[in-house]
This record gives sequence, structure tokens and C-alpha cells, in this order.
Amino acid sequence: MTETGVALRPVYEDDLATLEALTNDPETAGRFEWHGWHDPHFLRRRWSETGMLAADNGMLMIVLDGRRLGFVSWHKTRSGSTSYCWNAGLVLIPEARGHGYGTEAQRLLVRYLFAHTQMNRVEASTEAGNVAEQRSLTKAGFTREGVLRGYGFRDGAWRDHILYSMVRSDLDPDPERL
Repeated sequence: MTETGVALRPVYEDDLATLEALTNDPETAGRFEWHGWHDPHFLRRRWSETGMLAADNGMLMIVLDGRRLGFVSWHKTRSGSTSYCWNAGLVLIPEARGHGYGTEAQRLLVRYLFAHTQMNRVEASTEAGNVAEQRSLTKAGFTREGVLRGYGFRDGAWRDHILYSMVRSDLDPDPERL
């Protein structure tokens, strides 16, 4: 837990309805995270099989005083012919957006991944129009690397994304100063 009270924890079965809303309901997912309807049982199957924690990917709930705020997730992605990194993301419930909870959750996720895996890099991208997430990633300690042109398809159009990253050497060894 942090000074803001935000914490990450494993996904419990009773979290699945919240996860399904954040990924399969346009109002809850929000403008930048709504990518159309998809298999409504995918998350339940994944939770049943892995508890949302597998070797190549994972998901943790973001909570504040026991209240679900959203989730962070990550998956392994190739960064070279023999190297890999984590690609991370987050989605917050509408009422949790704009309060700094996402920034803190991203800080916690990076610390978690560097503490428990050997990957050297965590990257995240966001649509060029998602200024709030760009600000959040910067505040969390990520470095803006550049524009990925025509990178993501959403709402009938290909959209540019901004790529951010953090490597182990960027991480302040004192978790209170990150």
C-alpha cells in the first residue's frame, strides 16, 4: 500500500463482473478503451485456468480501502531476436479517473514486475489523443520514446500511439521516492 492508499492484489472470482464491465461495456471502458464487443466469457475462462497470473502475462486489481478501482495488466512482448520486455496497461472505473490512482498503480506495477521477474524493460503505449494517460505515465516515471504511427485501430480509424518505457536503471531504489 502507498501513501495514497492504492494497492495491487490478485484477481478474485468476485472481481470478474468488474473486469467484464471494464473490458466489454462501452460506458465503463471509456472512450480510449472501448474496442467493440468480444467474447464475454474470455476473462472467466482465463481466471479459471490461471487466476490471471501466468508466466507470459498477468492482471492485478487496483484497490483503495477495499474498493475496486480497476486493473493493471501486462504481457510479454518481443523486443529483439532473443530479448523480451513487458507491455503494461491499465483501465480504471470512470469515477476513479483523474485522481492519480492510475499513476500510483503504474508505479506499483513496475516495482512489482522488476522485483519478481528478470525483464529489464516495461513499456506502455497510449493513443496520441489520450493526454491524461500520457501525463500519468510521465508522472509514474516512464520516459516518452516516440510516436507509433497508425498503431491502434479503434472506432473505425487507425490511430497514432505514444510509446513510453521504463528500464531497471530508471527505477529509484528507494520506493518512497518513485
